[in-house]
Amino acid sequence: MKKRFAFIMAWLMFCIPAPDSAGAETVQLRIIATSDLHGKFVPWDYALNEESLSGSAAQLAGAIAAYRTPNTLLVDAGDTIQDNSAEIFLGSGDTHPMVRALNYLGYDVWVTGNHEYNFGIPALKKTIADMEAKTLVGNVYGEDGQPIADGYTILDAGGVRVAVIGMVTPNIIRWDAANLAGCTVTDPLEETRKIIDAVRGQVDVLLGVYHMGIENEYGVPNSGVTDILNACPEFDVMVSSHEHTLIPSMELSGVLVVQNRYMAQTMAVIDLTLENAGGGWKVRDRTAESVDVGRYAPDPGMMEMLSGYDAFARADAERVIGTLEGGALVPENRVGEIPTARVRDTALIDLINRAQMHYSGARVSAAPLTAAGANLYPGAVRKRDIALMYKYPNTLYLLRMNGKQLKRFMEWSARYFNTLRSGDAAVSADPSFADYNYFMFEGVRYLVDLKREPGSRIRDLTWPDGTPVKDTEEFTLAVNNYCAASQLLVPGIICEADDMPVLLEKDVRGDIGGIRELIRDYIVNVKGGVITPECSENWRIVGIE
Repeated sequence: MKKRFAFIMAWLMFCIPAPDSAGAETVQLRIIATSDLHGKFVPWDYALNEESLSGSAAQLAGAIAAYRTPNTLLVDAGDTIQDNSAEIFLGSGDTHPMVRALNYLGYDVWVTGNHEYNFGIPALKKTIADMEAKTLVGNVYGEDGQPIADGYTILDAGGVRVAVIGMVTPNIIRWDAANLAGCTVTDPLEETRKIIDAVRGQVDVLLGVYHMGIENEYGVPNSGVTDILNACPEFDVMVSSHEHTLIPSMELSGVLVVQNRYMAQTMAVIDLTLENAGGGWKVRDRTAESVDVGRYAPDPGMMEMLSGYDAFARADAERVIGTLEGGALVPENRVGEIPTARVRDTALIDLINRAQMHYSGARVSAAPLTAAGANLYPGAVRKRDIALMYKYPNTLYLLRMNGKQLKRFMEWSARYFNTLRSGDAAVSADPSFADYNYFMFEGVRYLVDLKREPGSRIRDLTWPDGTPVKDTEEFTLAVNNYCAASQLLVPGIICEADDMPVLLEKDVRGDIGGIRELIRDYIVNVKGGVITPECSENWRIVGIE
């Protein structure tokens, strides 16, 4: 009985400090933070047109209800209205489904992400006008010289005065220069410093909600929160975003930092314990945890509210975007355990690589077969069929590399195969090497000799005109974000620390979307809606008939 009474008292102290905080010695404040929801308003993947319960705004409702207390602030760090086909609702005149979802959930603060600028300032202003949460972005000014939104707000949470500052990565001017014509994007550190100086002595807690990753991008100073916090350690908590990397809790310059996965897979729950400092409150303790949103059932009320949007998006996924003529993109599989599209060049991989080269301007492109059965067959091509060609929601990266680095990448990739031995009737795969790490290359010609051991299999590597690819010559490579971030740009995996490729561009043509969306746009706007099985046959496996 005593234990139960103690538990109830502790719960009451945590949940209902607001009315009596003036005379209390401590008070608890909870912050629930989300980001990079990317159009996932209900648990449905419209690229595949199938259920996806890994996370959604409708599931966030249950997760937030489970963790919300009377003394909770709910904030989001942007990239909200784009992806998962949600952009089809922009320009309709209706309130965007993601905005309706955030309004339903009662967010206190919303900060614009970089993808909010993909559709022009009028679309962004419509989003801001429809959003009931306080919109923040302190480093973007419109054509009239006025801020797009305020850079900060001061909220009262149970007697605790919380200043929330919101900024977006300055690299939006790199990705959306046309949409930002006439606008000014300023240094977020300079804007942050001005705000902190302005609110000094007026607040108890300083919370940053930044659509910026941990480190700087493209060498642009102050485009990552590390630079911000090194210069402004006054923050108590920083909600980072943009990179989609799960960071349940870490410290930078003494500041608690969190970051979520994308598409509502996680939410961050931050708890602050504040003690009475005589006329104000001082943060005494900070903790944070990541909550798996996929564990929660969709909220029936939100599902009903968004049912019309859901029906429209499902129908849009079935929309015919083109025609395939002249046969399937991949011939029938003829090798037992390995799909045909991994043992010979096919029109499927060539189409993916050509789309990547078209939008990136890269001289060389690399693409994997993302599913063993990936293919397209003659007839109408629907919007959702592109996911049959490319399974994953990867984005496209552009790297600068030299011939030596390319050869290392190709040799690393060719480890997928086992070495051919005398008497082998067919090629086989090494089960310890992930099949999605086997890449096929366009823009060069080459042989893969499986009688050779791993590390020495790539032969006769030339440019299409037959000129050998020299170790020292530099060029650009288009490749998916997963391979770039987890292998090519990590020292010691493919290349050594003193000889690394250079990242030139993240999320190439992010205004269109990821690789699946680029392929779709390529079919519609470059190929005029008609594709045929075109194969360059620029590579082949040798060492076996």
